[in-house]
Amino acid sequence: MARLDPYRFAGRTAVLTGAASGIGEQLAYGLAQRGSDLVLVDVDAARLDPVASRIRGAHPALDVRTIVADLADRSTVEALATRIRAEHPSIGLLINNAGIALGGRFDQVGMDQFEQVLNVNFRAPLLLTHALLPSLDRGSHLVNVSSLFGLIAPPGQSAYCASKFALRGLSESLRGELFENGIGVTTVHPGGIRTRIAESALIGTGVPESEVAPTRKLFASLLSYPADKAAEQILRAVARRKARLLIAANAKGPDLFARIAPVITANVMRSLAAATVKAATRPKVGAGR
Repeated sequence: MARLDPYRFAGRTAVLTGAASGIGEQLAYGLAQRGSDLVLVDVDAARLDPVASRIRGAHPALDVRTIVADLADRSTVEALATRIRAEHPSIGLLINNAGIALGGRFDQVGMDQFEQVLNVNFRAPLLLTHALLPSLDRGSHLVNVSSLFGLIAPPGQSAYCASKFALRGLSESLRGELFENGIGVTTVHPGGIRTRIAESALIGTGVPESEVAPTRKLFASLLSYPADKAAEQILRAVARRKARLLIAANAKGPDLFARIAPVITANVMRSLAAATVKAATRPKVGAGR
């Protein structure tokens, strides 16, 4: 069976979204260490600029550019793609990493919030990939960062799951289409990675105020896998042209269980979700009224 050659990082341009923190920040450092010129995209200029400055200081020979962009806005994404194509007619690697979460049952979230998650997590990668495809030469590579919640769908995460399942589907279809053009595709499914996603997550407008802070704190405590280790695994998967990458045991276990016993898995997730909300909102012993 034909296989693609290992991906070569040095001397090529990598476009990376969500580059200001978490996995994206660590990917930026790893790409620079491997000799890639960088186009770093994020909505948070205050966090993005220091990342770029550190890379420029450590790797002065590299071309490191930053673009501040709100990927929830379609016209902004289209303008971003046009600018990147004009400035970088040849791209070696596109990593669609940016993402946001939204907590709350389906009846507790507003449709504008739901659409914002879809726009950032799915529409932006869709538009960027389609627009930049002519710049991806033979030997290039595409990475779409989905999630554990692109494999399983727990209650309270309808928007996030919808976006990440969609991104997974797009990625798997593109993998078959782009192979003949010599372009590889990797779909990444991280588990509980230590990032800012819990603290920056949107909360459904109908979620009771009493549940917001404790639930956010509880979910943040589940994010324990180091972002730098996750980034290193992703870059190794790119080099090997790996089609699918699950990161952390809390992604691999649920994925396996869901494939073996999908109905049981759904029932377990429903029970765990109810217990999680109950634990998060239970008054602490000795706490004042």
